Amino acid sequence: MQLPAGPAALAAPLLALPVAFGLSAVSALDSPPALGLAAVLLLLGLVALLILTGAVGLVHDPLFCVLVVFSFVSAVDLLIALEEDGLISGFMELYVREGDPHLRTAHGLLTCYWDGTVHYGLCLAMAAAAGRRKNYRGLGLFWLGSLLMSAVVFLLGNLIGKYSPELSPSFLLNLPYLLLLTWAGLRLFRQPRARPSLSPEQIAEEQRKRLYQRPQDLLLILILILTAAFTFFRGMVVLDCPADSCFDYTYLHEPYLRDPVGYPKVQMLIYLFYLLPFLILAIYGLAVPGCSWLPDWSLVFAGAVAQAQFAHLGSSLHSRTPFPYQTPEEVLWSFLLSNALYALGPQLLALRCLRAPAFFVLPAGPGLARAKKCQ
Repeated sequence: MQLPAGPAALAAPLLALPVAFGLSAVSALDSPPALGLAAVLLLLGLVALLILTGAVGLVHDPLFCVLVVFSFVSAVDLLIALEEDGLISGFMELYVREGDPHLRTAHGLLTCYWDGTVHYGLCLAMAAAAGRRKNYRGLGLFWLGSLLMSAVVFLLGNLIGKYSPELSPSFLLNLPYLLLLTWAGLRLFRQPRARPSLSPEQIAEEQRKRLYQRPQDLLLILILILTAAFTFFRGMVVLDCPADSCFDYTYLHEPYLRDPVGYPKVQMLIYLFYLLPFLILAIYGLAVPGCSWLPDWSLVFAGAVAQAQFAHLGSSLHSRTPFPYQTPEEVLWSFLLSNALYALGPQLLALRCLRAPAFFVLPAGPGLARAKKCQ
């Protein structure tokens, strides 16, 4: 019997509990084959997951199997976060101790919470859409950006941070994870876009409007300019700019940027070298009509910034961050407000592209427009 697509993805975390408990029990054997047996248990759990939920039967969309596997990983991450915060016990001690001790950092815990809630919810929604053969490209691109940001910051932070000596051979297991995520991203970009029901006349009318005739876009451009300026400033801060303003900001407003764990530095550098160019291109896309690439990439960066700001804000305030690097009480509200507004800009851009896509549609050529009129 094959479960419907939605309940099938929802059933994925149910196997995370017995698999995690089995791994914990195996660790108590204290014998050399223990880890091998643990790996076999995990593999059998994933195979049973795909068979019992009927994912193998949904051959029309191979991404469904990937989403079920990622939902299982999300459930495992949620168990890790809950156990590290002392809410449960006896499930993930072996994996965290032997496989990935970096998950015990504040950034690791916040990443696990985001993965176990937001990523799992997105996987469930996409799996349900895949089972009904509906388009889920928009959700998928948001999920892709969020998951990519989460993985890249965490892995690079592990490599360059103060806990890099604790890396174990199990770190190489992240390579198949990244390859699977890359394959899923390519599949999402190849899916057909949901075409807006707009006539060529409506598209032409919208694209004829000057910027001063679109006050919402003008306001959004202003927000993106401020976001870009803050991105550049914080990038200079982590690059040890000698300016007094950078020094004061690091020590008085956001000392977490100095934390030697490496995650905040990697985060700000990704913002500087990837998000900043995108913001400049997005401003261009809001000013010049026909930039059809902007709706897709706005979703990717909206997901990436949402995940990154959640982990960054939470880590700055978490008790596992050493006290000298936690946000001072005197600037707490300004810190929260500035970072919340920073995360808001890309979300507003994605919402603008989704709600009024006519400005970004490639204009039809004269011959094509005449052909459509004659039909």
